[in-house]
Amino acid sequence: MTETNLNQKAKPRLSAARFLPPLLAALLVALLAYGLMRPSPDARLGSVLLDKPAPEFPLTSLDEETVSLASMKGKPVVVNFWASWCVPCRQEAPLLRELDSRTGNDMVLLGILFQDTDKAARNFIQEFNLKYPTLRDPKLATAIDYGVAGVPETFFIDAQGIIRHVDKGGLTRERLNEGLKKVGVPEL
Repeated sequence: MTETNLNQKAKPRLSAARFLPPLLAALLVALLAYGLMRPSPDARLGSVLLDKPAPEFPLTSLDEETVSLASMKGKPVVVNFWASWCVPCRQEAPLLRELDSRTGNDMVLLGILFQDTDKAARNFIQEFNLKYPTLRDPKLATAIDYGVAGVPETFFIDAQGIIRHVDKGGLTRERLNEGLKKVGVPEL
């Protein structure tokens, strides 16, 4: 054999089979990550608080008035945790303004600030012409009591003070009406 033939035989041939195990492992990791990170269709709904009494809170509004959930008993209450920096909160704000303008004394709508400043909140309220009370939660104690993981999250509380529906993420008219129906409030 010539030296050229020996050199050709000594070189390992690259084959696709060598790359198959790492490619399969990478694909498996990617599929697993997708499955774990993808929210389930019902991830926007639910809470361990469903069908339980809503946690009580006394909070101060941006207008310096103290508001307690106990004082709302006898009326359905919609509690919306929001922040001015939250894009879905901006998208749902006109819908909440419409809800507030239509409900009159049949129900109560409350906003609770989540990690935001008074100034930014006031600008947001002015931009969207919101009239319902916005409450401060400076130590996030109320957000923690409600299990809020991010904003927006909306809790629908019936007239007896029981949480009947929770919606996580920006409300649509359909999702808002779903919650309203569960607390006995006419749909928008």
